Amino acid sequence: MTLIPKTPRAAFAVLFAGAVGLVGVGLVIGEWMRLNPCPLCIFQRVLYLAVGVWALGGVVLPQARKFWGILIALTSAGGMATAIYQTWMQLYPESARQCGTGEMNLIERLVDWLGMQWPFMFMATGFCTSKEYILGLTMANWSIICFFVFLVLGLWVGLGRRFEKRRFRFR
Repeated sequence: MTLIPKTPRAAFAVLFAGAVGLVGVGLVIGEWMRLNPCPLCIFQRVLYLAVGVWALGGVVLPQARKFWGILIALTSAGGMATAIYQTWMQLYPESARQCGTGEMNLIERLVDWLGMQWPFMFMATGFCTSKEYILGLTMANWSIICFFVFLVLGLWVGLGRRFEKRRFRFR
């Protein structure tokens, strides 16, 4: 028995389950540890959900696997960049402009709007420089790893030769 999906549809289903599962795990850990998510945390949650939507698109329409795979990779790259920025903020809080202070940027406005629509899922109540460790890493550190995995898997499913139809030639 192999754990590697045999079809693009199965691979996208695994990506969908992983992305939605991470959002669920984040919500549970947040409640369990009484964490207050910051605007960047919530934005990363939105990007995980976007990865899940793109993966669901791949489940429904696997013929466009390159399109869905590239969307997953690009969204994951954005999530990784956001998590790296948040990690930098956590390492150098004196150099960082705190989220939620001063003029709101585009991400903060989006998170604020989403928080008004669905507070349980998207309300940002914490500070981006706060550090709570889980198994030796902050949530932002874990997010870097998870988004990197999604980026690689998105490229693998979208551009990998594994899922190309084999054509046999007779001489």
